[in-house]
Amino acid sequence: MYTQLLPIIVPVLACVMVGYVWARSGSPFNREFLTRVVMNVGAPCLVLDGMTSLSAGPTEFYRSAMIAVWLIGACFVTGALILRAAKQPVRSYVPAVMFGNMGNLGVPLCAFAFGDEGLGVVIGFYIAASVIQFVIGPMIQGRQAAWRTLLTTPIIYAALLGLLLLQTEAEIPLALANTVELIGGMTLPLMLIAMGYSLAMFKVSRINTAIGITALRFSLGLMAGLLAIEFLELEGVLRGVVLIEACMPVAVFNFLFAARYDRAPEDVAGAILVSTVLSFISLPWLLLWALP
Repeated sequence: MYTQLLPIIVPVLACVMVGYVWARSGSPFNREFLTRVVMNVGAPCLVLDGMTSLSAGPTEFYRSAMIAVWLIGACFVTGALILRAAKQPVRSYVPAVMFGNMGNLGVPLCAFAFGDEGLGVVIGFYIAASVIQFVIGPMIQGRQAAWRTLLTTPIIYAALLGLLLLQTEAEIPLALANTVELIGGMTLPLMLIAMGYSLAMFKVSRINTAIGITALRFSLGLMAGLLAIEFLELEGVLRGVVLIEACMPVAVFNFLFAARYDRAPEDVAGAILVSTVLSFISLPWLLLWALP
């Protein structure tokens, strides 16, 4: 068991701890610069590299993206109903229930767990979640979509280029392919380091609220994932990726939108911290369940 899990968990935890310890030490850390490098340079290269490794062509990408839409949509509908019944602020809390950390945490985990095949599959989840988060998230919290932000996000254009290459079965020159692979390779550790730094900045102001949001994120995500696996009869790597992505903790991006639109950012920050800690505690069992 340990020989299976340690190569997956240790690199992820190590990178997160680098960011966390760095923040706690008080050493200078330009988070905005790191985020821009990841979003504008590293992530597009990672997306393009992952998509060109898809064995089943664009069909595999579309299938992954549609499953991601189902996971997020199911959590939105059921989460909103439960929050409304509990007389909680739906617009403030439902994004934290909908959007798990499919990018910063889900992508590295699937890449380490399933290799290049897992990376290729999880890219569909990452792209779909990013588009929905930039369009639907602000509409829920601020009644307007962040179209400008979405249209200036390079990963969207990297995905379109990747789809074009898949559809035409074209190959990029080896020199460019090696460059994309090299730059994309820096993205996963930088994502995790930035995530660790962000976690060090968050505090739990209301523990009961944080636990409640966390419970909804995990339970609704897991149920949606299991339904997808059952009805679509998923197997192998795709089944494992769905399980991992469905059970991801509250995404860090939720805090940025909550702060921007003044939608209980302290409660969202607490939910991110609590859900991430619980996610790391339960990670060995989740991986054992997800691995083929």
